[in-house]
Amino acid sequence: MTEHQKISRMTAGDEIASIYLVALASLQQSRNGPYWRLELKDASGSLEAKVWSPLSLSFSSLAAGQMVQVEGRISLYRDQLQLTVDALRVLDDDEVESLPLEEYTVSSPRPAADMLADVERLCDSVLTHKPWKKFMHSVLSDKRIRSLLLKAPAAKSVHHAYAGGLLEHMLSVAEICMLMADHYPDLDRQTLLAAALLHDIGKIDEMGGLLVTEYTDEGRLLGHIVQGIVMLEPHLRKSGLEPGLIMHFKHLIASHHGELQFGAVREPSTPEAFVLHHADNIDAKLAQCRGVLPPSEGGDGMVWSAYQSLLGRSVCRPVHTPEDPAAGKSSRASRQEKKEARQEERQCSLL
Repeated sequence: MTEHQKISRMTAGDEIASIYLVALASLQQSRNGPYWRLELKDASGSLEAKVWSPLSLSFSSLAAGQMVQVEGRISLYRDQLQLTVDALRVLDDDEVESLPLEEYTVSSPRPAADMLADVERLCDSVLTHKPWKKFMHSVLSDKRIRSLLLKAPAAKSVHHAYAGGLLEHMLSVAEICMLMADHYPDLDRQTLLAAALLHDIGKIDEMGGLLVTEYTDEGRLLGHIVQGIVMLEPHLRKSGLEPGLIMHFKHLIASHHGELQFGAVREPSTPEAFVLHHADNIDAKLAQCRGVLPPSEGGDGMVWSAYQSLLGRSVCRPVHTPEDPAAGKSSRASRQEKKEARQEERQCSLL
């Protein structure tokens, strides 16, 4: 494949031969025949492109979410850069799988493969009941689920709405739940972990396209909670899990939105269900805060976001208590040591 040419670096007169994401595609009519009007995107920006007749007649359909290899020339039109396409080819699924996704869309700051490896390590350290271990291995080794999970966002726009966002969210929620289980040892940490990791798994089918997140018909009619339970049913049946554990696991998935008005199928009715709901909610809320507040530059003043309709308020980053650099380093080291100690305890419990 050709070397990627970033949209942000383009200037009028450039000759382009590169791969881009189709964000919008519409077939329109001019005096010279039908033409395709496209919006091409990569992680650096977006660009309008035109596929004029007769080349346009070669494509019966083009759609958002496709990856295309294009050749053409950049020009200025009404003070905006525009690409006139001389050649275009839609990439097949295998070619898309081999692309470095971070070059074409906003992605999680952590590589998805690393996060999935952390998920598997967490399962190995916590799941001592063989049926739970078999179940999670069955889900995570499912070729379709694994492939989609490595790229899926956690939402269309609210939180973790970028490639790899679903993995980032599920891992974060699971780690919060395990901290809660450390504090409240009466919790069933194995059922809680499985549900924390898989509570949003239905989102890989709720939204269509790996790179452009639009809700599918099934997603609109059923939603990711129902889709997730249906998706996991075959893996549960062959896991050997006790019926009571399966019922509790399904309840955790069904109730993780907390209230019926917010999409829960049932309200939380077990301690583990309350923990999962609040862990999911706090991780989503803090991700929203990160998304609307500018990065901290060490200033002394408070910083406010614009009004956020989904939160019903503006969000403030307050003045932080000053911390001695040496003390801060010691505090961070202590937190890391405690985390490593917890991981060591879990490993010892397997021996």
